[in-house]
Amino acid sequence: MSDQVLERDGQLTLDIDPDRLLRRITELARIGADQATGGITREGFSAADRQARTYLMQQARAAGLLPSVDAAGNIVIRTAAAESGDQVLMMGSHLDTVVNGGRLDGAYGVLAALEVVQTFTESGLKPVHEPVAVAFANEEGALFPQPFWGSMAIAGRLASLPKDPRDHHGRPLSEALRQAGGDLDALGSACWPPGSITAYLELHIEQGPVLERSGSRIGVVEAITGRTVLTVEVRGTAGHSGTSPMEGRHDAMTTAARIVLAAEHLARDRRLCRVMTVGRVDPYPNTPNTIAGTVRLTVDLRDTSVWRMAGAEEALRRMLQTIEAATGTEIEVVAETRSDPVSTSPGLCAAIEAGADGLGLPHERLPSGAGHDAQVVADIAPVGMIFVPSLGGISHVPQEDTAPEDLLAGARVLLRTALRVACTDHTPPAGHSRPVD
Repeated sequence: MSDQVLERDGQLTLDIDPDRLLRRITELARIGADQATGGITREGFSAADRQARTYLMQQARAAGLLPSVDAAGNIVIRTAAAESGDQVLMMGSHLDTVVNGGRLDGAYGVLAALEVVQTFTESGLKPVHEPVAVAFANEEGALFPQPFWGSMAIAGRLASLPKDPRDHHGRPLSEALRQAGGDLDALGSACWPPGSITAYLELHIEQGPVLERSGSRIGVVEAITGRTVLTVEVRGTAGHSGTSPMEGRHDAMTTAARIVLAAEHLARDRRLCRVMTVGRVDPYPNTPNTIAGTVRLTVDLRDTSVWRMAGAEEALRRMLQTIEAATGTEIEVVAETRSDPVSTSPGLCAAIEAGADGLGLPHERLPSGAGHDAQVVADIAPVGMIFVPSLGGISHVPQEDTAPEDLLAGARVLLRTALRVACTDHTPPAGHSRPVD
């Protein structure tokens, strides 16, 4: 595509509608909002998540676009002129949140992708590659502990998904997925074959402090962290808290406490991986006068090196064996999720930088410390990620925020990058799915 489409006499000839984008961000943030805390809870496949999905599809239809739900529950928004068999430029993120999370994580990327697709349609442009917006289902895994559910289905990782997925309370996914418009028995139909997506772009808040500290307005993501989520079940012996002597107890809770500290030690003191976090602990029977008989907890391990991740996991498993022997409890470890770190497409990084340069926005390259759907889509297509600054560098909390001017700047860079990719026959070079050493 000629740069004349992007600029004429120094002026941008195609732009997003800033008021429309900010309005949609505000409206979507009301769904799942907790007035007391200011946070948002839209766990994947929950009632609030379904409301958010309905809102997105209504906005897409009002824009003259064609939203649909695939078997995995992903919302795919295409243009009225879509033709099957053509390569597409896919853009998006997710609508679901963690419990008491923020208004921008995931949602911003989905609404910005919708804005870009709508801008394409309203402009009358005839791109080589159809722009498509997507809202991936259950990226966070907050209720159903299968994060990246939707993107894994699109990327064809069906063998990595559980056959009978259930939420943290043991309830099956099948009915919740059906209510969202999906079909657990037809997941194969959600897969996109390699080559069908010419590129995938994801716009996201940074969720960290790098851009704010440096003063850069745009982050160009070079690599996305890998993530392993381990579910650890500790089985001890329940008993009365007053009548059971300390000597001879097999307390699952104190064993779990040792595991929490072991994970902290491996990442903080031994520096075997970038971060390791125990974020969920479920004791049973969870009463004040009973020794816990069983505790289930999660260990979230992340690094941009696949080898460091493997080494840290092995070290943790060895420590758990030592703890098991010392406490007389039984410890079972199951890897619920594995996503390798990946590098993004060099061609898409260059396109993002060109888009930022055209707008006069200072930018820098950086890794992503959080996982994203992009690293899963990287199995089948080149991927690129754009970051905008997070105020205070915080995310997954009610205080998560980004300045409106930065939200608009990121969407404009997404639009410019999309124009360069969608309106050219050139496919960005590969190299996107290689695990980072």
